[in-house]
Order: sequence, then C-alpha cells, then structure tokens
Amino acid sequence: MSHALSAPGTISAAIWPQTAQTRWVRAILLVVLGTVALWISAKVKVDLGAVPVTMQSLVILALGAAFGWRLGVATLLLYLAEGAAGLPVFAGTPEKGIGLAYMAGPTGGYLLGFVLAAGASGYFAERGFDRNPIKMFVAMVVATALIYVPGLIWLATLIGGEKAIQLGLVPFILGDLIKAGLAAALFPAAWMLLGRR
Repeated sequence: MSHALSAPGTISAAIWPQTAQTRWVRAILLVVLGTVALWISAKVKVDLGAVPVTMQSLVILALGAAFGWRLGVATLLLYLAEGAAGLPVFAGTPEKGIGLAYMAGPTGGYLLGFVLAAGASGYFAERGFDRNPIKMFVAMVVATALIYVPGLIWLATLIGGEKAIQLGLVPFILGDLIKAGLAAALFPAAWMLLGRR
C-alpha cells in the first residue's frame, strides 16, 4: 500500500522516505511544491533562436522522474486544475487569457501532453532508467514526444497540420533535446551522490 503514493526507487523516496504516518502529508507537500515549480518554470524563458523556450518541460520531466508516475501525474493534474480555476500558472498567462478559455486555445493539447510526459518519465525512472545517462536520455525523449503528440494534433485542428509542425514542433526541438540531455546528466549524478551519502 505504501507504493501507491510514491515508488520506492525514485529520488524523492530516497531523499524523503514515506512512512504510514507521513505518506499523505508527504504526498500533498510534494504535489503542491511541484505545482509551484511548474508555475515558476512556465514564466522563465530562455531565447534559443526566434522562439523563447520555457523551462517548463524540463521541470515536468524532472518531477515525473523524481516523484514516480503516480505522484508526477497527480502534480500535473493539480497544476491543470489551478489553471482551469483561473490562476495564471501557464506560460503567457494572464496576457493570453486564463482559465478554461486559455486551455482550449492553441496550447491545450500540450497541456494534456504534460500529464502524459510526467507519467512516462516517472514510469521509466521507477524502472531504473534514471540511473543510466543513455537510458535516461532515451526516456526523456520519449516523454517529450508524448507532449507533442496531443499538442500537435490539437494545434493542427486549429491551424492545419503543416503550420502546426512549423510553429508547434520545429522551433522547440533543439531546446527539448538540450533539456532531455540535462535530465539525463542530472539524475544519474544525483543517484551517485545519494549512493555516497
């Protein structure tokens, strides 16, 4: 039953093991802190060419891998609920709108993809991919692809398939490969440090 909230093989479980007495408090605190990290990361932009790239997808991948798939998905669902309630937690909010209207816009499919990516990165991490840089890189690329699938499908229904690829995929590939590489380097290094403790 203790496995239900956080996988024992994750970074978060290694740093802060759950007990029967603390599992719900721990889970709630991690999920809330995760949504704060997502909120901040949505507002941090790095210019990599013509399109500014946020740090949000890196944080999504990291939260999933650190928390495991269940807690990672729970974090993203709470984050989406915050956005649906009108909090300006997404990139471009409140300037580009808030709440359900924003979520139904061009980025709506990507928001669904965030949940899938957190689940996938957590799933792979629970199986030890986060201890090997090559496996972790592959896992992060797969998880990132899961952001794009619903994102591009939804965007294509709004602006057409060719434009969706040109505007919703191509400008972000380099940044996302860099983020996957960062996660692939950071997680095995973190496990090495924890092993020395």
